Amino acid sequence: MIRFRSKKPIRRTGSGVPPSAKPVDEKLTCDLEANLEHFQKLTGNSPDFIIRKLYTGIENPVKTAVAYLDSMVNTDAVNNLVMRSLLGDSSREATAKETTAEGIFRLLQERALTVGEIKEYQEWKQLMNAVLSGDTLIFVDGCDRIIGCSTRGGESRTVSEPTTQNVVRGPKDAFVESLFTNVALIRRRIKSTDLALEMLQVGETTLTNVALLYMKTIADENTVDEVRRRVNDINIDAIFESGTVEELVQERRLTPFPTIYNSERPDTVASNLLEGRIVLIVDGSPFVLVMPAVFAHFFQSAADYAERYDLATALRLLRYVCFIILVLGPSLYIAFTTFHYEMIPTPLLISILAQRETVPFPAFLEAVLLESTFEIMREAGIRMPRLVGQTVSIAGAVVLGQAAVQAGIVTPLLTIVVAITGIASFAIPSYNMANAGRLFRFGFMVLAALFGLYGLALGLITLVAHLTSLKSFGVNYMSPFSPFDLNGQKDTIFRLPAWKMKKRPHMTSSKNMRRARGGSSSAEGQES
Repeated sequence: MIRFRSKKPIRRTGSGVPPSAKPVDEKLTCDLEANLEHFQKLTGNSPDFIIRKLYTGIENPVKTAVAYLDSMVNTDAVNNLVMRSLLGDSSREATAKETTAEGIFRLLQERALTVGEIKEYQEWKQLMNAVLSGDTLIFVDGCDRIIGCSTRGGESRTVSEPTTQNVVRGPKDAFVESLFTNVALIRRRIKSTDLALEMLQVGETTLTNVALLYMKTIADENTVDEVRRRVNDINIDAIFESGTVEELVQERRLTPFPTIYNSERPDTVASNLLEGRIVLIVDGSPFVLVMPAVFAHFFQSAADYAERYDLATALRLLRYVCFIILVLGPSLYIAFTTFHYEMIPTPLLISILAQRETVPFPAFLEAVLLESTFEIMREAGIRMPRLVGQTVSIAGAVVLGQAAVQAGIVTPLLTIVVAITGIASFAIPSYNMANAGRLFRFGFMVLAALFGLYGLALGLITLVAHLTSLKSFGVNYMSPFSPFDLNGQKDTIFRLPAWKMKKRPHMTSSKNMRRARGGSSSAEGQES
């Protein structure tokens, strides 16, 4: 059973909605003009809030009004499903003999409106949230309730290929900034009634929608309750990106290592749901949060499950080696060239000493200078215009590296080490994990400059101790390595064949462990 420690409420970091912008009256009145006047006051008479007044009924027409936010609705849905329903023959026939406002209100709900989803509101806070989300409101004179029609739309980005998690073989669609589109991409892959969806809201001013998804028969109830509680405890005025939610709900904040996995691939998120993990989708962000996450999770790629298991295992081993190079590459150079000359082969040592004769800086400052230059170029390359960014980055790296070597500022060997280290960081599938390795790299460089290999050993011990102390929603961060779980080893460093992974990981699911009832018995028999 997963246990959680108590967590202090998150402090409020914003003042929320200004008092002047908050609805003064909690309930609507029966006077249409008073309601519309109050609606215009709350919206600041903004021209993008459209109000259309009309009459409904034949024998005793009743004044009604339609209000919506022009930039947030599907205009075709408003015109064809709402306006045509109110002004068309179906509405006149339904309300022909009705003379009371309450009767017309009821008949509009039951017989006239052709919109798929309608709701009833009585409080200003609820209806303002609805209209700001893209719903169309119908006011009826003499009735203290309104009808909210689901006409959400507006401009949104179409589904396209991933930008940070590309694969050679596998699905090519990625999440977008629309929450309901992202939910549909997951439901397209998991056609099961066990997939539970809960809608939460965070941000006092932005009122950002957050979708909580999990498999009812697989996910641990305690973990689901803990995720729900942490999201509800968020007390902040604005949420625009899933990274803010990730920062506010993670268990331990003083660590550079990510304890919540994020992905823009629907197939990756769907597979994690089937392993018992919980998913958070933040409206307005194309990156979906997956929890709990462990250290090995960040070295897995969607391509691992589209290729053969032996090739996927080799690539995973390569990623772990790249992470070691990323963290220890420059520090090993500093330690060997500063304290441990005897460990370098003689021909290579003679070449290094010849190169360092013209370098005025010690190995540590030389490495810091070159690493800092590489990081500056990395950041500049991200923000350069796409047409010239790649050309400038490659030309800048070649020109600066060659000029620095010829000027005697750095040695050619260190240039090669830094280049390999930078390339190794891009081999790690998770950008967050690569950033953590980049940060620790500078710490290991300081330890190598002060104590040599003894400093690196001390740093590695501290790093491993820090990793084993982390938890992600009650799950040990280094699982299944520590504590050791034999069943979990089937999909960590090694990726065993699909017919061998018949059970879900124990660390994420404590019920319904079996995910493969049979498999390919013929293939299993041939392998054995």
